[in-house]
Order: sequence, then structure tokens, then C-alpha cells
Amino acid sequence: MKGFLIAVLIAASAATSVHAQTCRDTAAYEPARKIVADLGRIVAPNGVQESYKVALNGVEQWVNVRGQDRANPIILFVHGGPASPLTPTLWQFQRPLEEYFTMVTYDQRGAGRTFVANDEARVADTIHIPNFVDDVIAMAQDVRKRYGKRKLILMGHSWGTIISMQAALKRPDLFHAYIGVGQVINVRENERISFDYAMATAKAKGNAEAVREMEAIAPYPGDQPITRERIIAARKWAQYYGGLTAYRDESTYFYRAPLLSPEYTDAERCAVDGGNVFTLGRILPEFLKVDMSGVRDFPIPVLMFMGRHDYTTPSEPTDAWLKQVRAPYKQGVWFENASHMIPWEEPGKLLLSLVHYARPLAQDGASVTAK
Repeated sequence: MKGFLIAVLIAASAATSVHAQTCRDTAAYEPARKIVADLGRIVAPNGVQESYKVALNGVEQWVNVRGQDRANPIILFVHGGPASPLTPTLWQFQRPLEEYFTMVTYDQRGAGRTFVANDEARVADTIHIPNFVDDVIAMAQDVRKRYGKRKLILMGHSWGTIISMQAALKRPDLFHAYIGVGQVINVRENERISFDYAMATAKAKGNAEAVREMEAIAPYPGDQPITRERIIAARKWAQYYGGLTAYRDESTYFYRAPLLSPEYTDAERCAVDGGNVFTLGRILPEFLKVDMSGVRDFPIPVLMFMGRHDYTTPSEPTDAWLKQVRAPYKQGVWFENASHMIPWEEPGKLLLSLVHYARPLAQDGASVTAK
């Protein structure tokens, strides 16, 4: 499973077709998957554990819903990537959250099980940011109706923050609050900060190979187009020096998570890489133009969960944006031992932060104090 831009770009550079690869047989992992599935079964009398397809905006989209009590507030968690679905990794971090929230995730158009469920040719021309934003809104409307909720908490991670933040701005009436995890504010600024961090770290550690590779594209991004090749060279070393997962030079635990997921078949596991390549090649030009720094007013409570060591979507621009934005309520939370993968790196603090800051906002009629 590839994800989070750099690995996707490397895959894209090697692939001639999204279906060119051969899907491996992972039957040897099935006994372990059965253990994961059994542990994850929702057995509480008022719980919910569902997986279903729903037609939204012309695309059949796969939804996963889990929670110990249907009376709990709902979090609609919008995954990153682009096209890096959360569903096959939920077993790694989500179960404690399900005691306090009903967690709803879905595979976006062009991603994971949704990629498999739809005709590739028909979806290809729809891979545009406004369509993803409309999908978030349509999903929220469907979930509200299906589970009898007036509003939801909207939470996005990485790429998912781009489309969920825009959805919150477009339809604030649907949501109690918006939470950005690894928030994207300005993509070009993110690229600059990430590159500068990698270069400074490589020089400090005497990594001549890294310095040589990065000097070949400097200044970055500069005034030149941000091409696939330049992104690969820039992101490679930032992530090597802990910019994806703090204190780690790789994130194998995440990329291999689908092997133990009871949610996916082998064909669907294989399709994660295919969906990555299919989506990124189409969305990259729009992605690189994203700039939310001009948003000065936010219509609903907004929380930002920021990894201190995040150099995939650096936290500095998010912190600066949060300090100047006007909102009914705003709160920043720093995760001191996390980088970009906050739900996996600091799951305990994520749970405490959601319960302390977000859950009170999800009570109908709850009052909030502007900050």
C-alpha cells in the first residue's frame, strides 16, 4: 500500500497502467485477520458495525461505520492520500475512539474499494477537487439521515483536510465542528518548509548523498513548476528524517497495514496502489495550487491537531493560520511526539483531545466561547 504523495509518485513513475501489477496472494495472513476481526467485533447492544455502498454524485462509494453506542456523536473522518483509504488501517488505531464516537470513514472516488466498485473510464474525468468536496457534503447528508443526527463532527487528515475544510466552509450547517489533522494550508509553502528541513538536517548529519540530490533541484520550489520528479527528490529526505513518522526513517507499519485488515479482499488491497496512481496523476495540478491562507473567518468551531515533527504537511503554517482566523471557537493541540501520522503515533492523546475538546461541541445547543 502506497500513500502520502511521495510513495504514490514513485509508484506512478513506474506504472504504465493502474491495473498493470499482479495482485499477490495473501492467504497466509488470513488466520491473523480473523483474530483482528474477532477483536474488532462490535458486540455492545446499542453498537453499530456496518460496511455498505452508497451512490453519491454518480459514484458508488464504500462506507465503514463503527461505534459502541449509536447515541454517541458521529465523526466523519475524511482520509488522506490522495487516494490513501483509512479503512484497511482502522484496526491499528480506531477502536478506543469507538467508545466515545460513532466513527464513519469512506473510500473516496478513485480510492480503495470505491476504485474497484466503479468503472475507471467513467470516473476518470471527475477527479477534481470540487467533486471531492461535494462528496464530503453528500456523505454527511446521507450519514445524518441514516443515523438520525442533526449534525456531525467533520475531521480530515492530510489531503482530506483540503476537501473537508472546503466542505465545512460550503455547508457549515451540517457540522458541529471541523478538525484538521495534518492540515494543509498552502501546498507550495509546505513544500518549501519540508525541503528546507530536509536540507538542513542532511547537512547537519553529513549526508552527502541527500545534499547532492536536493541541491540538484534547489531552490525548491522556487519559481519553477513543481514536477513529479522534483517532488520525489524533495520529499524523499524529509520523510527519511522523520517527516512522516517522528523518529523513524520509514513507515512500514502503515504501508503494510492492509495485509492484516479483515475489511479488504486481495483484489481490493491490490487496488490501493492502482487508485493512488489513477487519482494522483489527475489531481496533482489542482493539489499544487491549494492555498487556504486567505480564509480569515471560519463559520463553525475549528480545531487543529498538529504534529510537532510533521514535515509532510508542516504545522507552522497551520499554527499561524489558527492564530489569525476568527471563529466561534478555536483550539490548537500540539502532539509533541508525532509527525504526520498522529492517529497512529499518539492514539492516546488523540482520544483524550477528541473527548476533551470536540465531544462537548457535539451537544445540540452547546454554547462555545470564542477564542
